[in-house]
Amino acid sequence: MIMNLSSPVLAFFITIVAVFLVIRFLAKTSVLHILAGCWRSFEDKFYVYQIFKVPQFNDLFLENQLYRKVSTYLASLPAIEDSDFTNLFSGSKANDIILHLDKNQEIHDSFLGARVRWSNERYCEGNGKRTLVLRLRKKDKRRVLRPYLQHILSVADQVEQKRNEIKLFMNLEKNPCENGRWRSVPFTHPATMDTMIMDGDLKNKVKADLELFLKSKQYYHRLGHVWKRSYLLYGASGTGKSSFVAAMARFLNFDVYDINISKVSDDSDLKMLLLQTTSRSMIVIEDFDRFLMNEKSRDVSLSGVLNFMDGIVSCCGEERVMVFTMNCKDQIDQAVLRPGRVDVHIQFPSCNFSAFKSLANNYLGVKEHKLFSQVEDILHYGGSSLSPAEMGEIMISNRNSPSRALKSVISALQSQINSGDLRGPGKVDQRMIASRSARSSRDETGETGGVFSQESSVHAVREFKTLYGLWRMGSRRKESMDLSSPAEKEDSQKAA
Repeated sequence: MIMNLSSPVLAFFITIVAVFLVIRFLAKTSVLHILAGCWRSFEDKFYVYQIFKVPQFNDLFLENQLYRKVSTYLASLPAIEDSDFTNLFSGSKANDIILHLDKNQEIHDSFLGARVRWSNERYCEGNGKRTLVLRLRKKDKRRVLRPYLQHILSVADQVEQKRNEIKLFMNLEKNPCENGRWRSVPFTHPATMDTMIMDGDLKNKVKADLELFLKSKQYYHRLGHVWKRSYLLYGASGTGKSSFVAAMARFLNFDVYDINISKVSDDSDLKMLLLQTTSRSMIVIEDFDRFLMNEKSRDVSLSGVLNFMDGIVSCCGEERVMVFTMNCKDQIDQAVLRPGRVDVHIQFPSCNFSAFKSLANNYLGVKEHKLFSQVEDILHYGGSSLSPAEMGEIMISNRNSPSRALKSVISALQSQINSGDLRGPGKVDQRMIASRSARSSRDETGETGGVFSQESSVHAVREFKTLYGLWRMGSRRKESMDLSSPAEKEDSQKAA
């Protein structure tokens, strides 16, 4: 009797153990995953699905912003890690890892109780263009589709704001096999408005002008104007124009489209590049004067450039800032520089004494020094000046010894006077410089005479030229920024 009762119990116990061992074995293998996939495929046979495609580009090769938003949303889903194939990319920061759905793979999502599937497919063979495909059960379409898309946009915006990532776009040469003309990389330039060495009042005017522009959408529309703003940055090489472009992008938090005109084939191609840019972006053309002055070798006409700056095509997109940089604007056709095409002119002069003190503070950590008075005399009375980049390089090379750095700056400035390569507005007053130099020398060394001999000055300049190179470009000082109308300028000149 006891054996009869124990046999079923023993058999049941053995069955439970066997089932547990089988489940444990299956859990360690892909069998359950395969069975689940087979069940989903079987279940899908009994449902009718609605398919929606989100292509990367439209028929005019314009980037589909919804594609970018959906890609950002899918990359944020935990389910992407469960996809059969997932691409791993490094982010803008060293410790950022970004996951992207691989081609022809699926990812599952759910919203309001409805299950949806996304896949990344190629929709045009031979050119690499992709499309994201959404599969949604037809019975759920009216209830889920629009709220789901709004949910995607909201999450994507939150992810992008959290990243706070600015992109730098560069145009490629025209190639029918390429999907679009722009390629992007993270914009990591560290320059900000706070780090820029320039006149404080001018910097505040530019910041105020940019802030006012961002708030003026309704004002521009009421006037019937396109919501855009154009800036011309002009000055000798090394005066900080490119760094200021980066600072503007950081201040606005706009993506940067850097146009290389040498890769533009004709006027229509230039228009197409503009059409493929996005709103809330900066469009930059550097060394614009070289292009305008070189008429024989350029493929884009002056008419094409003018239409790009202020033509009908420029209205395709809003909240844009255009920035052009030049070394000199004196010989440029005034049709290019008229208001509407260029709204704000900002000059970047060679280094004055105020800028020099800011550089010394930033590069050397020195706010006051006995040699400052000698530098001030040379800059004010000698007519000599270096660009901020030139002075910055001298200070970087001698950053371990502030005194040596300042002496090297003085040597370079004195060498300019001796060679006649003067950039400042004043005439050379050698007696004033010599007397002030002698006083500075006595204050520091207790000896009479100049701080440096002619031989040491020449040696320091030769060393500096080897490290950096001196530019020999003339620069006339003009009004740094002009936000007023020509009539207001005329009235102020009469009053003066």
